Amino acid sequence: MAAAVASGAADPATDIIVVGSVENADVIPGSSAVVSETDLKRTRPLNVNDALRLVPGVFVRDEEGAGMRPNIGIRGLNPIRSTKVLLLEDGIPLGFAPYGDNAAYYHPPIQRFTSLEVLKGAGQIRFGPQTIGGVVNYITPEVPDEFIANGTIAGGNRDMLMLDGTIGGKLLGGGVMVHVNHNQTDGNRDNQALRFTDIFIKGGWEFGPDHGLTIKLSRFREDSQVGYSGLRRDEFAAHPRGNPFPNEDFQTERLNATIAHRWNLSDDLTLRTAGYYHYFTRDWWRQSSNSNQRPNDASDPACGGMANLLTTCGNEGRLRDYDTYGIESRLTVDHNLLGFGGETEIGVRFHEERQRRRQLNGDTPTARAPGTSVNAGVRENNERDVTAFSAFLQSRFELGRLALTPGVRAEIIDFTRRNLPIDILAGGRPSGAVTAVTQGSESLDKLLPGMGATYAITDAITLYGGVHRGFAPPRVEDIITATGGSVDLGAELSWNYEIGLRGDIVPGVNFDATAFVMDFQNQIVAQSVAGGVGATLTSAGETIHRGGEFALNVSSRAAGWTERETDVFARLALTWVADAEYNSTRIATAPCFDGATTGTLVATGAGAVPCGVARDVEGNRLPYSPEWLFSGALGVEHKGFTGQVEVVSQSSVFADDVNLIPVTPDGQRGLIEGWTQVNLAASYGPPQGKWEVFATARNLFDRLYVTDRARGILPGQPFTIQVGLTLRY
Repeated sequence: MAAAVASGAADPATDIIVVGSVENADVIPGSSAVVSETDLKRTRPLNVNDALRLVPGVFVRDEEGAGMRPNIGIRGLNPIRSTKVLLLEDGIPLGFAPYGDNAAYYHPPIQRFTSLEVLKGAGQIRFGPQTIGGVVNYITPEVPDEFIANGTIAGGNRDMLMLDGTIGGKLLGGGVMVHVNHNQTDGNRDNQALRFTDIFIKGGWEFGPDHGLTIKLSRFREDSQVGYSGLRRDEFAAHPRGNPFPNEDFQTERLNATIAHRWNLSDDLTLRTAGYYHYFTRDWWRQSSNSNQRPNDASDPACGGMANLLTTCGNEGRLRDYDTYGIESRLTVDHNLLGFGGETEIGVRFHEERQRRRQLNGDTPTARAPGTSVNAGVRENNERDVTAFSAFLQSRFELGRLALTPGVRAEIIDFTRRNLPIDILAGGRPSGAVTAVTQGSESLDKLLPGMGATYAITDAITLYGGVHRGFAPPRVEDIITATGGSVDLGAELSWNYEIGLRGDIVPGVNFDATAFVMDFQNQIVAQSVAGGVGATLTSAGETIHRGGEFALNVSSRAAGWTERETDVFARLALTWVADAEYNSTRIATAPCFDGATTGTLVATGAGAVPCGVARDVEGNRLPYSPEWLFSGALGVEHKGFTGQVEVVSQSSVFADDVNLIPVTPDGQRGLIEGWTQVNLAASYGPPQGKWEVFATARNLFDRLYVTDRARGILPGQPFTIQVGLTLRY
């Protein structure tokens, strides 16, 4: 865990607090962590992946090298597109479809935030709909009460450029802040050009002692050249950072408006209400969706394969539009009103999502409209809607040193899918095949209980633990078929247990140790190893996750070991997922490849098994679940200088449920070796001065490693250096 003091936290007057400061940690009935403003300054993360690696239990898998499509997993859960975690901004859903399509194809730049919170355990039921792995909450800066202005320019290798600026001050009796960030880089691979700009506006006003108002507006725009497919085994051997698809294009825009209000009904009664609206559009034009497509319309006679890639081979446009809006109210009752210690929080939320999904196949590598060739035309055209009502009740009862925190959450969800007419063209002529409109609807209701407890062993040491029901709803497409029928794919359900100890060993040395179990009644996994988030999902049945987490933070200044202007600091985040395995019957087949015939033995994590033969993989490790994660740093602050050396490491992972060890020719299956990288960060600015210079070096020894095989081989972060200058008014 990073230092547990949230500096520059969200405005508690109106924003919804997930963890809060170190003072709050003692009352949270579960494990939690805060990556503070100080931690971010010391680490100088390039993106959110770098920041989240400071937190034990969190597995972050890099994708393109800019963190715009993060893959976040918690406690052994598959990190693909962060589908098994709940992402929030100041307590409000950040995702464009957290109920119907909880996939992260967008992420704000890390420079927008002053701190990050991660909450696991029974306290999650205050938030939803995802209550399995954990909650990641991003904290925006407080609105300034006096004029501020600062700007940063930074650059580095791989065409890296970052421009960042903030200006704010008093306005109309309150305050307003405007933050603008532009980032660009070539990322981890060649033939990439990642470009995005984020504009964020936040205003806050107090209307007497009892009312507060916060308004937030933002616009994010990405215009990138970035592919979807990874590399085949031979392609990776020849050029590990190559990308054979230079014409792929990724365009997104996200607009957001949030208004939050606080009403102090009395000294012991506070009502917070927030309304939000997100619009998100994503157009991804690509010639390959995985390493088995070279390219994806090779059946077209005009496309002979990679030889015609840049001339006559067409592409696919995966076009998505989302409208998401909701309103949420939370009433906090201090038990002083009732004559005993603790507090109760009651919350309700109405939430709607509207998706429009289209697939347009073009005739040429740079097409941006449906074509007329064999595989061209409109291939998908449907709408997917979700209406959800949720409510929760959580109380904390103080009984001397013991505090009990029972709670319950209800989720009531309605899904609708409408498949609209599509006109598929063939041979350059309209086929006349127009599908009829089909529609289907399904409903899902769940009651999610939880119980947490804390016990103050001493004034400095707290024992905590809890149990709660984990829940994640299925995507719309996984509960309603393309013809409007029902799919036998239920919700993801688990019972989650944890027990932990946290506190100060001595002043300046704090720790947090947690043991956890996630016992899944039904875990949802991809049916195949390829295809990413869009792949068909299936019920894996029972699975089990067991392990532990440990965090340690040391500050010589807080301990009084050094003078006030000097701080020698260290941090450690260690995760051990001892078990993450299938716990019931699941049939899978080991592949035959490289000239092998049926029955040839191949190496797997369970030993040698026959290829081409279906077998039960019960007891096998779940894909993309490393046994060990490590992040540690040692650094010093002295008279305006800050320097830190960081080591980040993870153990090997399997890429499929067979636990195959040798790499298949398409690169999608086979062991992913563990890796370690060393990072440096340094900065200097006169104390209370108006300027600061900084430099970072990530993957200092340029270690080549693999991060993902789901759609082919993706390489990890290369040696990356950045230098910059910050000016402040």
